[in-house]
Amino acid sequence: MTESISERLAAAGVTVPDAAAPVANYVASIRFGTLLQTSGQLPMEGGKVAVTGKLGGNVSVEEGQRAARLCAINILAQAKAALGDLEKIGRLLKLTIFVASTSDFTEQHKVANGASDFLADVLGERGRHARSAVGVPSLPLDAAVEIEALFEVA
Repeated sequence: MTESISERLAAAGVTVPDAAAPVANYVASIRFGTLLQTSGQLPMEGGKVAVTGKLGGNVSVEEGQRAARLCAINILAQAKAALGDLEKIGRLLKLTIFVASTSDFTEQHKVANGASDFLADVLGERGRHARSAVGVPSLPLDAAVEIEALFEVA
């Protein structure tokens, strides 16, 4: 028997938080047919941005990977809020990872692995996805990472 997403999350010691409410004029996710698109999620933990600053500056790759993992956990919170049950995820199709970086930082792909590795672990085969990792000069609330996701709904 295959482990459920909830069982994999529990094994990883992760509790999916309540989905964060939008803080501006947008919705947290949109479902269109069998697709669910999330808005960008920040590395929120305990109600605040947990990792701030820039990669290549005051944020290490390891801290960036932690930020990406937190974003991924918050993406799952949005998916759960939209679908009612994470088992309704058919497949993670794509992640777009924005990494606040200095102009000479070129390891955005390594930062992105913090989210990709986590989601592949907890979603299993459904978590294998396409992605883009993009360096940007700044992100809302000085977050180090922001990630949006596109899911196929089962």
